[in-house]
Amino acid sequence: MKFELSDNENKLLSEAVHSKATVTDFTHNFYNYPARFSPLFAETVIDIFTEPGDLVLDPFMGGGTTLVAARLSGRYGIGTDINELSTFLAKAKTKITLKKHMREVICWATDLKDNLNLHNPPIRAKKWIDLGYQRNINSRNTWPIRKTLEFILVDIENLKRDYQRLFARCALMKTAQWALDCTTNIPTGSEFRDRFLQNVIEMANGAMDFSNAVRGSDQKHNYRKGWRTICLNKSVIGLEQHPLFKSKPAPRLILTSPPYPGVHVLYHRWQISGRRETPAPYWIANARDSHGESYYTFGGRHLDKHFKYYDTLKAAYTSLSKIADQDTLLVQLVGFSDPESQLQKYIETMEDVGFKEYTFPSLANKSDGRIWRNVPNRKWYAQTKRSVSSSKEVVLFHSLA
Repeated sequence: MKFELSDNENKLLSEAVHSKATVTDFTHNFYNYPARFSPLFAETVIDIFTEPGDLVLDPFMGGGTTLVAARLSGRYGIGTDINELSTFLAKAKTKITLKKHMREVICWATDLKDNLNLHNPPIRAKKWIDLGYQRNINSRNTWPIRKTLEFILVDIENLKRDYQRLFARCALMKTAQWALDCTTNIPTGSEFRDRFLQNVIEMANGAMDFSNAVRGSDQKHNYRKGWRTICLNKSVIGLEQHPLFKSKPAPRLILTSPPYPGVHVLYHRWQISGRRETPAPYWIANARDSHGESYYTFGGRHLDKHFKYYDTLKAAYTSLSKIADQDTLLVQLVGFSDPESQLQKYIETMEDVGFKEYTFPSLANKSDGRIWRNVPNRKWYAQTKRSVSSSKEVVLFHSLA
C-alpha cells in the first residue's frame, strides 16, 4: 500500500478536501442526496491511492459518488447501502446508456409536458396511498404536485426500456424534491412540468457525457465487456458472507462516509411545509421503506442511543476488516455533533476491530494531526435539537493493524 505522498499529491488532496466548488457534470446532479461528499474528493482519493483495474468499495454508498468516480477512472466499484433510495439512485447514476435512448426520453418528456392536463380525471396510486406513501402531500397547496406525479408515473410505463423508466423516475424524484422538500413556496403544476422537462434534458446530457467518458476510459485501459460497477441493497454487517467478496480480490480502497454520531440526517424522508415528513420519494422510485430514522443512522441522534451507534459501528467495521487485507486503505469522511466526546470513542471502536489510524502530517490542519474541514450551509439537527448550519468533518485514514 502506498502511504507516502508526493508534494503534488499533497497539494491535490488538500485542495480536494477543502474545495467548496459545486460539481454538476456527468451524473453528479441527478439528486441531492443528504450528506453527500464532493465528487472532487472522491476522484482525487481514488486517483492517488489506487491504480486502474483496482477494486473500490463504498459500504455506505449513499448517492453513489464514489461509484461514479471509480467508473470514470477505470476502477471496479462495489457499493452497498441499506436504503433502497440509495441503491435506486446509484444504479441510475452509473448505468451506461446510448444517445438515441436518451433522446427518446427527451421526446417523451416534451410530449408529456404539452399534453398533461390537471383537469383530467385523476389516476390515483391506490396501493401507495394505502401504504401511507403520500402522507403530507395532499394539502391545498401540494395537491397539484401530487396529481402531476400520479399522471407522470403512469405515463413512465410507456417508455420501452428498463433504464429509460429508471432514469425518468430519477428525474421525477429530483423535480419533486425541488418542489416539496424544505420548500417555502410550493410551485404550481405548470412550473413543475417545466422544471421536470428541464431536468430530463440536463440529466440526459449528463448521462450521455458520463457514458462517453466511461467508454473512452475503458478503451484507454483495454477493458473487455464484463461487470464494472455493482450496487447492492444490503447492510454492511455480514457483507463478508456475500458471494461477491468470496470470489473477488480484496478492495485496494474503501472510500466512504458512514452515518455521523449525534447528527440527525433525513436519508429517507422529505420535509414538507416545516417539519412534517413524507416518504413520497420511495413511491416515486418504486421502492419500499418501512423503517424509522434510527435504522439509517446507527441508532438516531439522541445521547441515550449512542451506545447503539458504536455497537452498530463495531459490527459494520468488523465485517469490513474481514473483506480488507493488508494492502487495503480505508478513507472516511466523518462528522460529529460533539467531536471532543465522540471522536476518541470512534477511533477506539475502529481499533477494537483491527483498523489502525494512519495520519499524514503534511496534510494536517489541526494539532491532532488530522485533516478537518468546515461544511457551510449544511443544516443538520444535532442531539440538542438546535440547527447546526456549519458543521465540521474529519478525514480519517486507516489500514489493518
